[in-house]
Amino acid sequence: MTSHRMLLRLALPLFMCAVTSAVEATDWSIPLAGNSFRTAPEPGGRGLRRSASLEWNDAQDIWSVYFHVSQPAALKLSLDVTTQEASEITVTAADTTFAVSLPAKNSLPVSIGELQVKQPGYIRLDLQGNNRRGATWGNYKNLLVQSDTADLKLDFVRDNNGNMFYWGRRGPSVHLGYTVPRDLPLEYACTELTVPEGQDTIGSYFMANGFSEGYFGMQVNSASERRILFSVWSPFQTDDPKSIPAEQRIVTLASGPDVHIGEFGNEGSGGQSYLIHPWKAGTVCRFLTRVQPDAGNNTTTYTCWFSDAADGTWKLIASFRRPQTNTTLKGFHSFLENFDPNTGHITRRVKYGNIHVRDTTGQWHSVTKARLTVDATGDQRHRLDFTGGVEGSQFYLQNCGFFTATAKAGDRFEVQNSTNHPPGLPAAN
Repeated sequence: MTSHRMLLRLALPLFMCAVTSAVEATDWSIPLAGNSFRTAPEPGGRGLRRSASLEWNDAQDIWSVYFHVSQPAALKLSLDVTTQEASEITVTAADTTFAVSLPAKNSLPVSIGELQVKQPGYIRLDLQGNNRRGATWGNYKNLLVQSDTADLKLDFVRDNNGNMFYWGRRGPSVHLGYTVPRDLPLEYACTELTVPEGQDTIGSYFMANGFSEGYFGMQVNSASERRILFSVWSPFQTDDPKSIPAEQRIVTLASGPDVHIGEFGNEGSGGQSYLIHPWKAGTVCRFLTRVQPDAGNNTTTYTCWFSDAADGTWKLIASFRRPQTNTTLKGFHSFLENFDPNTGHITRRVKYGNIHVRDTTGQWHSVTKARLTVDATGDQRHRLDFTGGVEGSQFYLQNCGFFTATAKAGDRFEVQNSTNHPPGLPAAN
């Protein structure tokens, strides 16, 4: 980034010349609908429109646009904006500030100025209203970027195919696939999970025990509510739980005190359970999952328990029976995701340790190897802010926040054999 402060005041005749240059030289068009967030005074806001544009009217709001550059470069920036009345906005990138005048009745790109980028990584461009005559500071569609730097690559959410503006603002979901004994049928999985202090961002799902038919972990649902969540997919493929035939529905066999039982949809469908529980960042939480096939009836029962530092006893979350399924524990994994698109610009991190699986003979096995994978948002390079690795005796995952990644999909990690002991099982088992 440059270390000087730039002020660009555009009189109308000069603006018309800048418009022609920006249109002819634009190499990248970054849609604000998929790449911008309200970063002040707080996440959220109503600036993003259904028309895939950004329009706001609060002088305190700062809307930040993010994109990734592959190397140092000189960037010429402009905005694809429509106005009814004249206004002024301030555009800031690190220590470089531009004051941009927007003429009335405009539908042409407006030049911001030139930005010197000194290193590869994410660029954050802040937009804030300054003076205006109309109801808003205009209607913004795209940030336009042009550069003469050879071999420069920009990465950002490119379009809304597959509803990617929504998924891109949520950020990449990142996973750890664990290496477990292949030649043994597995019945139990147990994971200790710790969210570091300050990393419990609203919208986070810290998933501990994932398996081929479901998942079990904990969420940050709001500033005041947290949940322990356990779900199992129906074998019937649909995003609408109401359309699942009766014979393919998930059956609830048991649930713990105060546990809510219901259904979920939109990402497959099935049975869902959750316990509202004030788990705390910085403390160890434990997750235990049991998978019991019933070959004679072609069903499998999934049961999950939870405990934390405040109360070391196991709490039953729920026990579900899945029809048309005859399996032991398969596909053991953990993942980290953000389910709130308004907080996709804020980092979250989680650590996993003392991980064990138990086979059907009662023998526990320590899990020490994992492989990093990412969803389509990261795999297709819409977002690159995801990573994972080893920290001490634990694996970790991190996503969102537009940080510089230190790992890539496909990387493999190994921790030392756990010195901790496998968990004691709930009394009834």
